[in-house]
Amino acid sequence: MENLIQAKNLTKTFGDTLAVKDLSLQVRAGEIYGLVGPDGAGKTTTMRLLCGALRLDSGEVQVGGCSMRENPDQAREQLGYLSQQFSLYEELTILENLRFFAEVRGISRERWYDRALEILRFVGLDEFLHRRAGHLSGGMKQKLGLATALVHRPRVLLLDEPTGGVDPITRQDFWQLLIQLVSEEAISVLVSTPYMDEAVRCTYVGFMKDGQLIAEDHPQALRQKLEGRIIEIRGKPLRSLRVIAAANERVQSVQAFGDRLHLRIQAGKSRPVIRELKKAVRGQGAEITSIEIVRPNLEDVFIALLEST
Repeated sequence: MENLIQAKNLTKTFGDTLAVKDLSLQVRAGEIYGLVGPDGAGKTTTMRLLCGALRLDSGEVQVGGCSMRENPDQAREQLGYLSQQFSLYEELTILENLRFFAEVRGISRERWYDRALEILRFVGLDEFLHRRAGHLSGGMKQKLGLATALVHRPRVLLLDEPTGGVDPITRQDFWQLLIQLVSEEAISVLVSTPYMDEAVRCTYVGFMKDGQLIAEDHPQALRQKLEGRIIEIRGKPLRSLRVIAAANERVQSVQAFGDRLHLRIQAGKSRPVIRELKKAVRGQGAEITSIEIVRPNLEDVFIALLEST
């Protein structure tokens, strides 16, 4: 399939700070690429470089085959961009906001009105055309933001942490919309997110640290790298179990996930470690209620990558 986003060797500095370093990625039509990393990893800077909001120090961005450096207007015509600080005009209605963003894109009323109604039906806001944006809930504002990014029928959608600060149900609804959108219109979506439950929904995932991509692959392939090396422990007190586990020389990492621990073990040593930990808790005032090898999640993978780079 066609690569709708092609980025090669992107580099950007701010004074002495290297924000993005030699970053390359590509996103094909009909694909959701998740850009994942901690705060300060360079995700937002990367997004702004891709949409042309920031000037590259070096590198090349192509959107739908058009160079952002040589043909920026043609490249931007194919982009829909939703930033972290997306601002609606709160005194305008939903429909008036869409009209504004459509006309900024040079779309005539003959074209934008029908498209606005179509996209508002898609995001579930068609019953609220004349409600002022300032009176919308957080989830409705998020959907309106998505609608404004889609009003001109872009081939590529860039979403910078679009679900930040909203509740889990709203996040779920938003992702259902994204998946449906990609399925029906075969566009490319590049989305940055701090949430691993969102990353696992993506076709492809890239992990960022210090302005660099440190790994990228399909979620299942990334998880496969730690297959058989994650032990999950439940018991009490969890703090004591964590200390006991960390003392085992074959345990490389101990992370708390709610009421359980995830241990990353040296390759091929998980079963011996299970036996050793069962013995180690005896007489320590701790209790293991369950201990087993589990499938790694993306957070296990990301933590391992951060610790190894």
